[in-house]
Amino acid sequence: MNVKSACAAILAVAGLIAAPAPASAAVADLPSYEQWQSDVREAVDPAIPWLTDRVAQGGSKLAIVLDIDNTSLETEYHPGEPNKPVLAVAQWAGQHHVSVLFVTARTSSSSARKQLSSAGYPIDAICTRESGEGTAEGKQRCRADLTQQGYTITANIGNRSTDLEGGDYEKGFKLPDYDGQLS
Repeated sequence: MNVKSACAAILAVAGLIAAPAPASAAVADLPSYEQWQSDVREAVDPAIPWLTDRVAQGGSKLAIVLDIDNTSLETEYHPGEPNKPVLAVAQWAGQHHVSVLFVTARTSSSSARKQLSSAGYPIDAICTRESGEGTAEGKQRCRADLTQQGYTITANIGNRSTDLEGGDYEKGFKLPDYDGQLS
């Protein structure tokens, strides 16, 4: 401990100043990358069997909807890298003529499209939040717009409750967000 830290600690104990906040407390509370990936796999492992059954039932313009940050892309752990269990679902969908749609709280799709493409995702459409629109409101509007375009959203995958609020999809798959720490 250096002299500055020692002095701050003594003053904090004496009640003369507030104790220094631990560096990046929220990040320290996140699970390890390996645990997160295990939790993600547990959440999405039922998706491909669900989609297999749903595709066998038929229908037109079947689609999945994916959130981007900390769902499709590893925004917290490895920024810009694909979240491999989710990528596997998207690739399966693309190979089985199920459209891959992205609904995001981001307000611009150009950088998202580039990141998703670089990460290996098939992309049929991206719908973004409009300026001034709340996250849940924007995502619900996007799903409604996509269904009005004729898509049947068979699976909706996201890590936040706002990804799943509202409707316009058949089945939701909720990834971990660890009490909102992964936005």
